[in-house]
Amino acid sequence: MLVEWYGQSAFRLEADGKTVVIDPFGDVSALASRGIHFDYPAIEGLTADLLLVTHEHRDHNGVETVGGDPVVLRSSAGTFESPVGQVVGIASEHDPNAGTQRGPNTIYVFELDGVRVSHFGDFGQTGLRDEQAEAIGTVDMLLIPVGAGPTIGPEQAEEISRRLGARWIVPMHYRTERIGFLDPPDAFLERMPHVHRLDTPSFDTTALPDASPLVVLPKAP
Repeated sequence: MLVEWYGQSAFRLEADGKTVVIDPFGDVSALASRGIHFDYPAIEGLTADLLLVTHEHRDHNGVETVGGDPVVLRSSAGTFESPVGQVVGIASEHDPNAGTQRGPNTIYVFELDGVRVSHFGDFGQTGLRDEQAEAIGTVDMLLIPVGAGPTIGPEQAEEISRRLGARWIVPMHYRTERIGFLDPPDAFLERMPHVHRLDTPSFDTTALPDASPLVVLPKAP
């Protein structure tokens, strides 16, 4: 399976002739007026069969940037059929106060090329509730925020990674040279036994080292 990171929480996953795009960002120029530096390259020329949006913040819901007439699941909890098979959306919150500060968030789980993937969006709860963990189940690849601030930080991300038994863990939503907020991933990486740093924003799961759990850190676009 090919995985490409576009920055923040935006990913493209491709296998078996199918493409899944998650949380693409659109025009985020309004962030500059709030003093927020966001300089990831604009997403262009991207098509998908399935497009997932975890929540309705502008740096996650740029559906207009993705072509190809995809099936769109937008901020929706439930069980859905899609071009890649069944997708499960698990209701969660963007903050530790039951969503009263930053609203709802959806955790998505799906399978592609035999790999069970979970994308946590802007998960901001103090921890994963038992019923949420049961709905997610064991996953092979976990895409999880680690930058603290409006989402979870390193401690919670480590606990969730271990609880879900993820083989591959891809950190997201953290400080890089492209953005001027959030915390860097270092504190999370220091907690994990195996870290594989890449010199490109994309990777193929078949080329990853044989270590588990393995944190895969793509280069910022």
